[in-house]
Amino acid sequence: MKLILAIIRIAKMNETKEALAEVGLPSFTATGVLGRGRGRGIGPTFQETLSDPDKKSLLSAPGDMPRLKSKRMITLVVTDDKKDLAVETIIKVNQSANSGDGKIFVINAIDSVTVRTGVSGDASLD
Repeated sequence: MKLILAIIRIAKMNETKEALAEVGLPSFTATGVLGRGRGRGIGPTFQETLSDPDKKSLLSAPGDMPRLKSKRMITLVVTDDKKDLAVETIIKVNQSANSGDGKIFVINAIDSVTVRTGVSGDASLD
């Protein structure tokens, strides 16, 4: 069982959601995150989408440092045999060969339990 964390561009969220559903992986959690990598990335900064002036200081960076970018983090847990499918699908949709395409982390997950039924292990996954 693998926990997959993928940081992607906001503009690619719907396309990623549809692609994962098409390959049989419709269950995931998505959250908004701020961050930066080594590159400067492309596209709008979070500042351009943020309307609260009190939070703009979160985006400022000293000197020539890049500002934080608004991204989406997708979290999904899959069986070991679906790990490659999930990673390849996310890459296929999000890869543009530009800085800021994102990052995928694959982590071993020990167990999964469905709260409603108490079913655990691979059987608790879609």
